[in-house]
Amino acid sequence: MLDAGRPLSSRRPAGTALGRCIAVDAEQFAGEYWGSRPLLSRATDLPRPFDDLLDLDATDELLSRRGLRTPFLRIARNGEVLDSRQFTGPGGVGAEIADQVRDDQVARLFADGCTVVLQGLHRNHPPLIDFVARLSGELGHPCQANAYLTPTASRGFDAHYDVHDVFVLQLSGRKHWTVHRPVHEDPLRSQPWDRYRAAVARRADTDQPVIDAVLEPGDAMYLPRGYLHAATAQAEVSAHLTVGVHVVTRFALVEAVLAVLAGELAGEPELRRSLPLGLDAADPEQLAPHLDAVRAVLGDAVRGSQVDAVARRVRERVWNGGRPEPVRPLAHAQFLADLRTTDTVRLRAGLGHRLRVEPTGPDKLVLELADRTITFPPGVAAALRHALGGDPVAVGTLPGLDEPSQLVLVRRLLREGVLVPAAAADGTMPPQ
Repeated sequence: MLDAGRPLSSRRPAGTALGRCIAVDAEQFAGEYWGSRPLLSRATDLPRPFDDLLDLDATDELLSRRGLRTPFLRIARNGEVLDSRQFTGPGGVGAEIADQVRDDQVARLFADGCTVVLQGLHRNHPPLIDFVARLSGELGHPCQANAYLTPTASRGFDAHYDVHDVFVLQLSGRKHWTVHRPVHEDPLRSQPWDRYRAAVARRADTDQPVIDAVLEPGDAMYLPRGYLHAATAQAEVSAHLTVGVHVVTRFALVEAVLAVLAGELAGEPELRRSLPLGLDAADPEQLAPHLDAVRAVLGDAVRGSQVDAVARRVRERVWNGGRPEPVRPLAHAQFLADLRTTDTVRLRAGLGHRLRVEPTGPDKLVLELADRTITFPPGVAAALRHALGGDPVAVGTLPGLDEPSQLVLVRRLLREGVLVPAAAADGTMPPQ
């Protein structure tokens, strides 16, 4: 059983989102825990509690005053998710919807022992929008955040595993966790735990847990995907955050290669030919020679696969897995209209991008984003790279351009949502 207490190193990645979740240094976490085994970190060994990210008052406000709709809320009783019609209803005048959360019904169900799950908080709760975006950037994998609110002495879900890694951050109350070894190592998203329901139940009932501990406010736990877990609230209401890490796997490379090949091989005449008249497609012997021909073409195509094309598929998946820093439309538009060379801008935090030179014809710079590409003349290369460097930069200091050209470049990058004012008016996602 893993020791529930002490860190293995006194060094932590201070000042980072990851550093708030683990009581070891980042290198040790990457080498010994990431994707391989759980880590339990006590509040005394972490920088600070997690109540700045979410507390019970903020939770009540979300449930009662923010007009939440499904699927931003789930409720479970004895491990079974309830039909959302039990706690949603019409939005009333001016909101012609039928699935707005009914706070009175949530209160009733919670009082009856149900677990309330606030989903997608990285989309609608500002502290978690910022925290999750930072963590995603540090890990290189998209993240999400859910909150689990469990009544006294209740268990929300039976032993199960997730198909993504998780950081469990205990907000309030105490919760008893048992964690067991996987029955299916490194599950993909298409391999959920209920496919192995009997094996999961058997292991949870008979095997020694690798973690058997009570999490208290400020404690954190990392669980790689596949590890079985169940949790029961103790003598008070328990609230914890689960930050899910949707890891990019080697199988994602398989999917990307196949997608690229499907496009490339559509132009291969040998593969477009019809199979023989009268073929019995259920007969392996009749299909065998045609499959051999396909294998031969595929083998050559896979060996010649272009890394750039595969990387483009994978990065689109990562970039689209999260949202970059929020932009305040009205303030942003005013800043753009009033832009001066003395103003300071920075790269929008969490924005997936890649700058490359396209040598076809006259060289041009291409800025690749999740949903589009933007082209620039080669003469702005030095200024563009400086602007995208991540640090705040004064418009008038962009190298290689005169003052009017500096303003033209920055205005375009502001309009495209690539740059933002260095000092956001609402304080969200300040530069690190």
